[in-house]
Amino acid sequence: MSFDDSRLRELQTALRSKMADNKTIADSFKVEEGTVVVSAEQKAQFDRNMSDIREIKSLIEGLEGMRDAEQWGSEASAQSVAQTSAVESQSAPAPQYQAKSLGDMFTSSDEFKALNNGRNGANMPSPYMVNRADISGPWGTKDIYTALPSGTPGSFGSIQRDAIVVPPMRTRRVRDLFPTRTTTAAVIEYFRMSGFTNNANAVAERNTGNTAFAAKPQSSLAFTGQQAPVRTLAHWEAAHRNVLADEPQLRSIIDNELMYGLRLQEDAQILNGDGSGENLTGVLQTSGIQTYAWSDGATGDLKADAIRRAATLSFLAYYEPTGVVIHPNDWEDIELSKDSNGQYLVAVSVALGGQPRLWRIPLVDTPAIAEGTALVGAFGTGAQLYDREQASIRISEQHADFFVRNAIVVLAEQRLALAVKRPEAFVKVTFDEAPSA
Repeated sequence: MSFDDSRLRELQTALRSKMADNKTIADSFKVEEGTVVVSAEQKAQFDRNMSDIREIKSLIEGLEGMRDAEQWGSEASAQSVAQTSAVESQSAPAPQYQAKSLGDMFTSSDEFKALNNGRNGANMPSPYMVNRADISGPWGTKDIYTALPSGTPGSFGSIQRDAIVVPPMRTRRVRDLFPTRTTTAAVIEYFRMSGFTNNANAVAERNTGNTAFAAKPQSSLAFTGQQAPVRTLAHWEAAHRNVLADEPQLRSIIDNELMYGLRLQEDAQILNGDGSGENLTGVLQTSGIQTYAWSDGATGDLKADAIRRAATLSFLAYYEPTGVVIHPNDWEDIELSKDSNGQYLVAVSVALGGQPRLWRIPLVDTPAIAEGTALVGAFGTGAQLYDREQASIRISEQHADFFVRNAIVVLAEQRLALAVKRPEAFVKVTFDEAPSA
C-alpha cells in the first residue's frame, strides 16, 4: 500500500491558513506606553487559532512519520544493520593516521609541481599557503595538556577574543529641549526683543468732551539686531587600514565614540559657549537672561523650591518654562529630600523610557552644566538651534604621509548655530546656600 500524500497536503494548507489568520490578528495589536492593547475577542480568536495550529502540526508530524516508516519498510535489505556493521568492521582495515611533514606537503602541492622539475623556471606562479589545520595533525588542534607550554598564549591551542567593553554613554541631551531647523546659510540674522512697554487699556469711543473720537494708547517694542554664526564642531582619530578591515567591531566603536564626543561638546557649547573665537554663545553666557539665587528664597526653601521660584520668573516674563537642566548631584539632592517623617518630598514615578519631570516641567540631568547651577526656561520659544550640517563620519587617507603608511583618518564633524531670541525666557539658578532667617 503506497502512502497517500493528499491528506498531508490538506493539513499543511490548513496550517498555513491558521498561521496567516494569526499574523493578521497580531498585526492589528497596538502598543501604547510599552503595553500591548488587544480586545478580548481578538485574544480569544488568537488563542483558538494557536490551539488549532498545535493540533494540526501534531497530525502533520504523525503522518510524516508514517510516510517515512512505510518508505523504510519497502526498501529491500539483504542483511540487518548489525550484520552489515559486523562485516564492515571485520573486512575494513583499521585507519592509519600519519601526519605529513611541512616539506612533504610542499613538494606535493600544485604550486611546486607547476615548476615541472625546473623545466618551467625556478619561480612558482603563486605562493604556497599553509593552513594551521594542515600542520596540527589529523586530529586538529590539541585541547588537552599535562602542563602549559612556555611562551605567549598564542603559541598553543586556539584564541577566543572577547568583545570590547565600551564605556556607558550619556543618554539625556540638552539638545532635546530645543526645536531645531535646517539652514544653508553661514550666518543667522535675527531680531531680539530688548524691551516691551504694554499700554493696552480700555478705550471709550469718544473723548471726555465728546468732541472727537478717543485716541488709542500706544505700546512700544524695542528690538536689536543679532547674528548667530554657524560654528563647526569636529575631531578625528587615526587608525591603520588593516585594523579596521580585520576588526569591524573596532571600526564601529571608533565611529560611535567620535559621534558621541560631538554630542558631549554640543551640549557644552549650547550651555556654556562663551562666543569667542569659534565657540557658540551659550544660553548661560547670553546677556539678558534672568538669575535667581537659592539664598534669596524664603527660610526653609530646598533646591526644589528654588527651581519652582525660578520657573515663576519665566512665567512672569510671559514664557511658560518647558525644560530644566540640572547637574546629577543637584538632582540627587532634590530627589532624596525628605520631610520630618522620612517621606520623600518629590514623588518619583517615571515609566521606562519616560521623561523625568520637576514641577510638571521636563528635566535633563547632565554633567554638561556645572554643579551648583541649573537652567530653567522656555526652550521651545526662547531659543532656536540651526543645523547647517548634521553630525557625520568621513574617512580619508589623504593626510600627511598616511597613504604610504597604510593609515587612514576617521573624522567626525557637524556645523550648527544657536540663536537665543528671548533671553528673559531663561532663568539661571545658583545653588549657593540654603536661605536662612
